[in-house]
Amino acid sequence: MADHETQRITDVEALKVFTHPLRIKLYRALYLARTATASHLADQVDEAVSLVSYHLRKMAEHGFIEEAPEAGKDGRERWWRLSTELGFTFRTSDFDGPEGAAVAGTVIRRLVDTRTERYAAYLDQQAAWPDEWTDAAFSSEYVPRLTSAELQEMADEIGELMRRWTDRGRAAEQSGDTAGREHVAVHMYGFPFRP
Repeated sequence: MADHETQRITDVEALKVFTHPLRIKLYRALYLARTATASHLADQVDEAVSLVSYHLRKMAEHGFIEEAPEAGKDGRERWWRLSTELGFTFRTSDFDGPEGAAVAGTVIRRLVDTRTERYAAYLDQQAAWPDEWTDAAFSSEYVPRLTSAELQEMADEIGELMRRWTDRGRAAEQSGDTAGREHVAVHMYGFPFRP
């Protein structure tokens, strides 16, 4: 059964799993589906089932996903789910040396690329959404002057806020209240810069 927490990656070999862009897409697709087979995921990412199965096994080797046998109806299909409900996180400071920095940088860039692709797809399809959704969608940038401790405090508060809203959506879904609900991507970045 998936844990109701975030999985923190501190091992560079485990983090390397996500240097492959297809694995990030599969992880995200599985996050949204909750449980799925390689066939289901292959349809979503437009790749061969055999390739998807290979990448799922690689993610399972490092504990990011696990089998979900209870999801299958006849026992012939191999079902998968995330090992933790809230995904994974990592800190670049956990990876020393040039290799660790390179791997962390690559994964962050891959994550940003997939987020950018998702937002661009929304912008391209925006006219197809009802006004209530386009009016509720937002894109904001704030530029406060903070210390590193304040930035960490802000990150913790935002994380707690997003967990609360994620739990609210999941509770509604479990009670059958799905009317009017859509997946909502919330992308936020907080980083220092000098003008």
